Amino acid sequence: MGNAFPVRPQAGVCLHITSLPGDFGLGELGQAAVDFIDQLVAMDLRVWQILPTGPTAYGNSPYQPLSAFAGNELLLDTQQLITAGLVLESEAQALRTLPHNHVDFGRLVPAKTTILAHAAERFLAQASATSKAAFEAFKAHHNHTWLHDYAVYRVIKSRHGESAWVNWRPEYRHRHSAAVLALEEQSAMALEHIKILQFLFHQQWQQLHSYASSRGVLLFGDIPIYLALDSSDVWANPALVNLDANNNPLALAGVPPDDFSADGQLWGNPIYAWDYHARTHYAWWISRVQQALQAVDLVRIDHFRGLESYWSIPFGSATAETGQWLPGPGDDLLDALYGAFTNPSLVAEDLGFMTEEVEAMRQKHQIPGMVVLQEKLADPAFSLNTIEPNSICYPGTHDTDTCRGWFDGGSVGEIRTPAQIEQSRQTLLRLTGGNAHSVADDMITLAFSSAANLAIVLMQDFIGLDNSARFNLPGTSTNNWRWRLLPEQLDPTTIAKVKRLVANGHRQRRGQSQVPESI
Repeated sequence: MGNAFPVRPQAGVCLHITSLPGDFGLGELGQAAVDFIDQLVAMDLRVWQILPTGPTAYGNSPYQPLSAFAGNELLLDTQQLITAGLVLESEAQALRTLPHNHVDFGRLVPAKTTILAHAAERFLAQASATSKAAFEAFKAHHNHTWLHDYAVYRVIKSRHGESAWVNWRPEYRHRHSAAVLALEEQSAMALEHIKILQFLFHQQWQQLHSYASSRGVLLFGDIPIYLALDSSDVWANPALVNLDANNNPLALAGVPPDDFSADGQLWGNPIYAWDYHARTHYAWWISRVQQALQAVDLVRIDHFRGLESYWSIPFGSATAETGQWLPGPGDDLLDALYGAFTNPSLVAEDLGFMTEEVEAMRQKHQIPGMVVLQEKLADPAFSLNTIEPNSICYPGTHDTDTCRGWFDGGSVGEIRTPAQIEQSRQTLLRLTGGNAHSVADDMITLAFSSAANLAIVLMQDFIGLDNSARFNLPGTSTNNWRWRLLPEQLDPTTIAKVKRLVANGHRQRRGQSQVPESI
């Protein structure tokens, strides 16, 4: 697979699938996604960055998926299911009553889960021979790696009131073969339904990816570095992480206190058993990255810093303040990945406290890094000249304030002092000559004027929204991942403005992108 990272200046947008407009409670993989790709083309944007698309659970975070390989069934396009005869129009009415300007997960999840159950039943009863043959081929390809384990995990989780697997009955928690085999026999139809929904997700995703490729738009995906403890991956393969005899993590992942969090961030994920991964020549990681590179054109490794060394927090700690830096797999893992794939299109999320060792590791493999202007503008001496071509420049990310929110002082819970806030404002005004009213466009202009071969902007910033449209506040577990784009917010005037900003930054599309061939 060839590297799809741009070799000359290009521009893109960050908007998660769930934030797309639509009539069914959250963004989906159907017509709204196709229309958005057409709008990207009209704006001269070449790259669409999304967040992880795995199935979510409590808290709805895409960075704590129930599987590193499965797709989020909630993203299945409802209208396509109606058109295919798998869902009745009357059944979809429950989704049409949901809000359009945000995702109400509390109402959405049970309503759509019910509808998807009907879709799976009807697929078994009425799908064409061709569709059923494709489904059988899908199972044959994925059952032995992740699909069957995922289906069994979801059935048992459902039988335990969706509680985490560490709280299941002992025979299921410890995967006693007799108990699991008996459940598989008793729940054969439920297992098949889960696999059908994964097959339909795979079909819809491939259709979307193919359409994006035909329009010259690159899909830019994201791999959470850590696995959720409550995931089919850890339940089925506990050797992947460090657990004790009671299935409790020996240590937890996170980051120490910094300028954004006085207590640090305690993520709750178990730490990888890196010695096991080394002994198995990183086969699990290679499989994970392979699937990602087949689904999208660029892959961001979240918390790239953790591959060089990671913050290990004792299990039971209340915050991330107490911990220690321990060595990660470093070049050993990256050498395995680059040995398995020809110049894979990887991107490093290298934000936060970096070291010379992390930077040397990134540079050795020529992996593009990230620059977030909201962070850099805290330095009164900051200059765009410090940004290298092999990087992505962002005004802000899904984890930060919007540009307007940042200029207004930021979110409650972040720890910039009034002096730091004012210093950042003055640095921006010095570099742009703008004002409080033009801050979003000014920061976009800065990003587009940098030497970075890719500049990506949050959709909220293209529209110029304040912090009421913030997508995620790290370290919190409520009111995140909910914002949605309204159709009228991306009107012809906004599309023309974005196209003008792209042109002014000399980042126009020139013909269609060359998407790498499949592995």
